[in-house]
Amino acid sequence: MRVIGTLDDGGAYDVEVTGREDRPVAGSRRVRALVEQYTGQPVLLGPLGPRRDLEPTDVTAVLALLRDRTRVVEVRQ
Repeated sequence: MRVIGTLDDGGAYDVEVTGREDRPVAGSRRVRALVEQYTGQPVLLGPLGPRRDLEPTDVTAVLALLRDRTRVVEVRQ
């Protein structure tokens, strides 16, 4: 899944959310570091839940983290 967005400082990113344990995000070191930082912590999958602990292989949870912590502009399957 390809995700395009901006970070809180306005920096743009274009990443591929891979679902792989060793490299959950390809294309931006900053976004990869964000995913690593929040691994194991709960994220809301939608505005009201459910809540799930972030695992690097969980594409849905990684996307939810990006939507929560960055401004996602576009998501392509």
